[in-house]
Amino acid sequence: MYHLASPATPLWYMAEPVRTISANVHGALRLMTLLRLGGQFAYTSTSEVYGDPLVSPQPESYRGSVDCTGPRAAYDESKRCVEALLFEAHRAHGTRVKVARLFNVFGPRTRMDDGRAVSNFVSQALRGLPLTIYGDGAQTRSWGYVDDIMEALERYWWRDGIDYPGPINLGNDREIPVLDVARYIQRLFPGCDIEHLPPAPQDPANRRPDLAVANRILPGWSCAVPYEDGVVRTIDWFRAQMAAPTPLPEAAEPIVVPAELVSPTRPAGRTRRSRLIPGVIAWQDEPGTQAQA
Repeated sequence: MYHLASPATPLWYMAEPVRTISANVHGALRLMTLLRLGGQFAYTSTSEVYGDPLVSPQPESYRGSVDCTGPRAAYDESKRCVEALLFEAHRAHGTRVKVARLFNVFGPRTRMDDGRAVSNFVSQALRGLPLTIYGDGAQTRSWGYVDDIMEALERYWWRDGIDYPGPINLGNDREIPVLDVARYIQRLFPGCDIEHLPPAPQDPANRRPDLAVANRILPGWSCAVPYEDGVVRTIDWFRAQMAAPTPLPEAAEPIVVPAELVSPTRPAGRTRRSRLIPGVIAWQDEPGTQAQA
């Protein structure tokens, strides 16, 4: 998430860059210690590894155009670092990894203050505020509705029995300018203004995934929900959250970890706790017990 320092000084900075790096790199390293023999490490990387791309659409083979000291580096480079970690583990130790690069996911159950364009526009429109665009809005994005992206992740990670380490682009190859999205939401909220703010430095000019690998690995899959329909669903969900006395995220469906990936034994005094990543099992202390590390 980026913030404008002051109206007089249009200097952009990331809100918590150290925490961002730690969440990606330290988080991945810690999860690696929990990966049991034969387990699988599934990772959601990002289209930000391509930086401000010089080619479009972006294939997985493109090495990117990223500034390692720039204002977006904490996020971009930490994702690239984790990819390096996983593929080295795969090459050196045979670790089973699956890396997906997600493009501009949006939809219900996202945070209204997460800094994403659709989230920003919808939350501003519902509050009667101007829709703020950084720059002229000509920068393009590939809006992937969350249901479509999750369908691809489920198929890739465990449902289809795919043995492919990645990386694989997952997103919508329909490329749309940010300004067009703002204007569409404006039509849904008559009287809502659009306000242009100074452009964020190094904001990528375009985002469009090359889906050749996804079409081969996940035959029949596509981002079937048009962004127009996805935006309407997102508005409905955000509106309900704002109207709730105590806004809480919807209860997530239970995560089913394949039985063959679950260890049949557990340390004394600890309870097994499944992770989102199939094959990664953690243990947590039971109430009233003290287990050794």
